[in-house]
Amino acid sequence: MSDVAPSGILTAEAFDTPRILLAGAVDYAMYERFRQQMAEAPDTGLTVIELSTLGGDPEVARMMGEDVRFQSDINPSRRLVFLGKAAIYSAGATFMSFFAVENRYLTRGARVMIHERKMDTQLHVTGPLTTCIASVRAMLNELEHSIAIQNEGFENLVRGSSVTMEEVLKRAPANWYIEAQEAKARGLIAEVI
Repeated sequence: MSDVAPSGILTAEAFDTPRILLAGAVDYAMYERFRQQMAEAPDTGLTVIELSTLGGDPEVARMMGEDVRFQSDINPSRRLVFLGKAAIYSAGATFMSFFAVENRYLTRGARVMIHERKMDTQLHVTGPLTTCIASVRAMLNELEHSIAIQNEGFENLVRGSSVTMEEVLKRAPANWYIEAQEAKARGLIAEVI
């Protein structure tokens, strides 16, 4: 690979040998593989990050995304490009949202699935009334901040596209699947490879 990162729309040849290959659940094990492969990738030129996932931990996806953002800021001679292969579900879409649209690509037939974060918890209220109120407020704070973080990711994903936040908020509760060609037509990605 050249030390100069190519600009503009990339062709299939650019994706022949991705430097970072990730598949499976987005979890701390994937994050370790990601960090190791990122450290081994050249600091200049094109670095393709290929991902296929049925989802996982959205906070791990955000950590990986922040690493991409940080590396893009400190190494302007390095172009980090996302290639979604087959399934980019849930946390995978969160990770993709950290890439500028011109650095997002999907393979033919790939699907991006966008949904709301899920919570599975029970709130057991017992004890002095003031303590009960504090427990309820803590749960409400967790919900409100989780929604805010979720919506930040949605905003990053749709920025510059024809997809509106209103549409995402309407469709995400029922798991919104977007096929690669539709993602391109809607301006969510640069190209289908």
